Amino acid sequence: MSLPPLSPEQKVKPRYFELRLAAMFFTLLIPGGIYVPYFPLWLERHGFGPQEIAVILSAPMFLRVATTPIFTALADRARDRANVYNLLVAASVVVSAGYFLKPTYAVVLAVSLLLAAVWTPHSPIADSLALSGVRRFGANYTAMRIWGSISFLLANLVGGFILAATGADAVPVLVFGAFCLTLVVGLAAPRLGPPRLASPLSATGMQEAAPRLLNGYFLYFVLGAGVVIASHSFINSFASIYWRSIGISDSVIGMLWAFAVVAEVGMFFGFNRLFGKVPVATLILAAAVGAALRWALFPLIWPFGLGVPGFFAVQALHAVSTALVLIGLQKMIGETVADRQTGAAQGIAYFSNYFFTAVATLASGPLYARFGFDGGYAMVPVALAGFVLIRLAARSAPQAALRR
Repeated sequence: MSLPPLSPEQKVKPRYFELRLAAMFFTLLIPGGIYVPYFPLWLERHGFGPQEIAVILSAPMFLRVATTPIFTALADRARDRANVYNLLVAASVVVSAGYFLKPTYAVVLAVSLLLAAVWTPHSPIADSLALSGVRRFGANYTAMRIWGSISFLLANLVGGFILAATGADAVPVLVFGAFCLTLVVGLAAPRLGPPRLASPLSATGMQEAAPRLLNGYFLYFVLGAGVVIASHSFINSFASIYWRSIGISDSVIGMLWAFAVVAEVGMFFGFNRLFGKVPVATLILAAAVGAALRWALFPLIWPFGLGVPGFFAVQALHAVSTALVLIGLQKMIGETVADRQTGAAQGIAYFSNYFFTAVATLASGPLYARFGFDGGYAMVPVALAGFVLIRLAARSAPQAALRR
């Protein structure tokens, strides 16, 4: 299928394109850098129990699986994706203000569901803008996207220090302010006109190409990778609450979260030198083993007297349990999926990650309520289930990568 031709306007590279996209990536991940580690603390601060926290965290994940392709498809059909991006960011500003209301269970759940619907498409739309720049002007995607990882890390650190001084009630203020900053920067997003290829998570692209991707190797692989990622759900939901319960300060909690991101970024930088020639299935198998080891060790750190240094050591395994999955998944898609189908492949992988993560997050609440942080041991067999699925994928691997 041939791509529609570029208009004369679309051939002109917007001024400071890479700088403006880097600024977009930097700001759009700041809210997540606050929300992921500290929102559970705010929920606990207002009296929500583990099962209520699990529902509030997991229900938006189920919703975003359905809503994100709709919004990205709308962005593909708009005169310019940047306009849809800014409308969604503005909606996120308005909806996140709902956390300033009296935090009853119904209110917080409703706000979280609405926020997930309008927040989740930010990254795929920004990605689609950046990838259009790569295709049209030879822009460097990594140089733009790395600023998102940097901002997420800084949000972890700075958020921890702010919460140490102010308490968990500052979380909604920080999230709201971060969305406001994202909107201000988003107004300067470069305009590229309609895309020639569907966005990675667009419903249109997936409907057209997904049937050609339903082979055993691809399905086992994305399911296995999704299950390994889902095994992180328990720590993502309750690690901050656990750390605070044993007397670790919010500033140190921020450092622990940030250190995991540093380990992940370090793996991205050193991957080609260390693992560039390793088969993709082996990468995910190693990630599954690393995840199982991480979840087996985590509950033992404090009882065995290893203290905060022990938690930092276990957090370093994030480079294996997460980074290798993300890299291995992209390598698999690059090696075995034709160019015109990569968007659909990304979308299916996204669904796998979020669906299994939502299920595991929902299960994490009762586990934490019943067993405390020892409930994290349940994530060991989850990671090993991912190992089994990747082994099945390896057995059905194609003999040669697909060509264009």
